[in-house]
Amino acid sequence: MTVAQADTAAPPVVSGLTHDQIRAVLPHRWPMLLLDKVGKVEPGVKGTATKNVAGTELWFQGHFPAESVLPGVVIVEALAQLSGVVFALAGASEISYLAGVRSMRFRRPVLPGDQLALTAERTGGGGGFAEFRVSARVAGQVAAEGILTIADPAAQRTGRKV
Repeated sequence: MTVAQADTAAPPVVSGLTHDQIRAVLPHRWPMLLLDKVGKVEPGVKGTATKNVAGTELWFQGHFPAESVLPGVVIVEALAQLSGVVFALAGASEISYLAGVRSMRFRRPVLPGDQLALTAERTGGGGGFAEFRVSARVAGQVAAEGILTIADPAAQRTGRKV
C-alpha cells in the first residue's frame, strides 16, 4: 500500500490494497469478501477495485447450471464493499451496512472469466450515511450502475461526522 498526499488539506490517497489489506479494512471473509484488489482510494471521496469472476465461485452451482451468470446481487455486494472501503478509510467504523440501493441497472451479463472493474464515487450523505454512484464494467462495457447508500451505525449513535 502506498500513500501520497497532494496537499495538506486533502486526505491521503491510498493505492494498491491487496486482498489481505482489504481484509484488514472490511470484516467480510470467504465466501463473502468479493474484492480481489483495490486500485486507488481517495478516502471519503472515491475508489476503484477489481473483482475476478471465477467459474468455481459457489453462486455458479445454481445460477444457472446450463448458462453461468453472476447474480446481480453479488455485483451489488461487490460495489457496496468498495463503497465501504472508501467510507472506512475516511474514518467510518469497520462495520458499515448497505442501507439503500437506488436506480441500479444491469446492462450486460457477467460470466466466469470476466474481470469486473468497480468504481464508487461519493455524491452525498451525512449523519453516518454516505451515498455513492457506483459502476461495474467488463472490458470497458458497463455491466451494472446505480446509487448505493452505506450506513455507519457507530457514527449515527455518536454523531461523529464521516
